[in-house]
Amino acid sequence: MNVKGCKHISMKSFHFLLIPLLVLSFLSVSCSSEGEQNGAQEEQPLLAKTELNVPYGPSSQQVYDLYLPEGRSSTSTKVLVLVHGGGWTGGDKADMQQFVTLLQQEHPNHAIVNMNYVLATLSTPAFPNQFLDIKKVIEKLSAEKEVLQIQPTFGLIGTSAGAHLSLQYDYVYDTGDQVTFVADIVGPTDFTDPFYANDPNFQLALEALVDESAYPPGTNYAQAVSPVFQVSNHSSPSILFYGSKDPLVPLTNGERLQQALSQHDVTNSFSVYEGGHGDDWSAASIADLQTQLSAFINVNLAIED
Repeated sequence: MNVKGCKHISMKSFHFLLIPLLVLSFLSVSCSSEGEQNGAQEEQPLLAKTELNVPYGPSSQQVYDLYLPEGRSSTSTKVLVLVHGGGWTGGDKADMQQFVTLLQQEHPNHAIVNMNYVLATLSTPAFPNQFLDIKKVIEKLSAEKEVLQIQPTFGLIGTSAGAHLSLQYDYVYDTGDQVTFVADIVGPTDFTDPFYANDPNFQLALEALVDESAYPPGTNYAQAVSPVFQVSNHSSPSILFYGSKDPLVPLTNGERLQQALSQHDVTNSFSVYEGGHGDDWSAASIADLQTQLSAFINVNLAIED
């Protein structure tokens, strides 16, 4: 209360002013205390928060789990997006739960999104729908950046089919350059590879996976949905992990993607582990993958102080 310049008040006047002065003093103290409390609350860091099965589209499969870290803000909290495998027709975000645990331990200041996408059926082709599901997730998170207190900058981590989807999304659909890296763990990258091209069963499957109406007439679908043919100098840094004897994704797919990235001067890392599609890799190989992935995140999706 500002008392500078107050004039002398007589005892007679004081009696009539006492009650309103007390009331004003009480209101002043109450408002000040309430303002201080509100200010203190605003300065408190946000608590960690988990939201499961957040819808991002009309399908029951279009959901994601969201893990928001403590102390997050819209200027610093970047987002790691996990994309599961399963041959485009199967799999579930639950398959990536171990990655969620690992990332929460190693990168506690990042937000994590573990997404599902609409699985392919005879009536619902995978491509480009599954690429566009990643786009819908990123668009929703970007639109809600202030509410969620996240910075709409993303890193994609995919396994098998999910790695293929992540690579293709970055190389083709990330027109706003919001993705800063892609981690490719045993992802198919080149469907023109003889491993696929000479397999009549796979060729039939590819025809079923592609929505031909979404591509121009005469499109070479094997090339159009192969990330290795989409690499440009605008592609994000990519870290690749492959098995030496993978029965599902040939090592040549990893080698060709690494060559394409290097030819376009895109930062990349390429590791080959003894074994197949990841399920039989040694504990040492898994530990090396985790160490390399964590270091790649620290460089390409760093959290600034």
